Amino acid sequence: MPEGHSVHRIARQFGVNFVGTAPEITSPQGRFAQGAELISGRKMIDARAVGKQMFLEFEGGYWLRVHLGIYGAWDFAGEVRVDDSIQIHGQTPGHSKLGQTGEHSRPSGSRPIDADAEDSVTSIGAPRRTRVRMAESDKASAAASEWPPEPVGQVRVRLLNDLVCADLRGPTACEVLTPAEVDAVIQKLGPDPANANTPVEKQRFVERAGKKKTAIGLVLMDQSVVAGIGNVYRAEMLFRAEIDPHTPANTIDRTVLEAMWDDWAALLETGITVGQMMTIDGLEGEAYEKALVERDERHWVYKLEGTPCKRCGTNIVLEEMANRKLYWCPGCQH
Repeated sequence: MPEGHSVHRIARQFGVNFVGTAPEITSPQGRFAQGAELISGRKMIDARAVGKQMFLEFEGGYWLRVHLGIYGAWDFAGEVRVDDSIQIHGQTPGHSKLGQTGEHSRPSGSRPIDADAEDSVTSIGAPRRTRVRMAESDKASAAASEWPPEPVGQVRVRLLNDLVCADLRGPTACEVLTPAEVDAVIQKLGPDPANANTPVEKQRFVERAGKKKTAIGLVLMDQSVVAGIGNVYRAEMLFRAEIDPHTPANTIDRTVLEAMWDDWAALLETGITVGQMMTIDGLEGEAYEKALVERDERHWVYKLEGTPCKRCGTNIVLEEMANRKLYWCPGCQH
């Protein structure tokens, strides 16, 4: 399932490619025909993400809410422009920078490809005629020979303006809402530091988490407590904080919860900017390049079960917590 950084990246792409335009909106699959008719031809005013959900605002008080869930993904095609706040690997050198260390992006054709296709290694050049998939993985493919391209697969909704086409497949939720309905959805979600990393939002997280008697490993995945954290970030944040995932959240000191919020804010910003869930700090040069293409080199514990901890040598443990896989190090997290 895409975690918060992926959805923020997608929202920013809608911001630069669709906000200010009045796209034609259709449902090639037919399942969203009624909703598409309501918003087609209306000017898009805003695009924003809250945790794992995206909201597109249209004139007339209409909002499109999309939750990608486990299988959902957006495909972008056309002369796709890139938001300046995110870094793109594999485009024309000098257009943007690569990673936290500020190296320029490599020439097209020599970009790294993640063997696990886990998240955003390859992405979009700007502007160029291309086709890009944005889910947990951003994958560029050859440009379509016709415009607009024929829908591929079961496209729930298509947004099309003069330059860019965006196709949505397999979402958990895709619906048109009123402003009041959007507000009701957002009120049920916890704070998202990518939208407001403020003392008030930090304390909202601390208060909500600090009241929970359940394990912190469950609390961090509760979208009503904090928005956007999924399986990867949960495992890595708890390792970085040296906290046993089974610790009841209400027994954790407030200062520790505050530090976890700060860490989440930093990791989320890196994820949005770089397109990777980079959770090992201080990587530079070849080590950083290797981490971009090899998942095991950018994480401490996630999917490393049975291997020695990079820090203490204890074997990483895999267990199930509420039907989700949990990775942690008994040696470091106690």
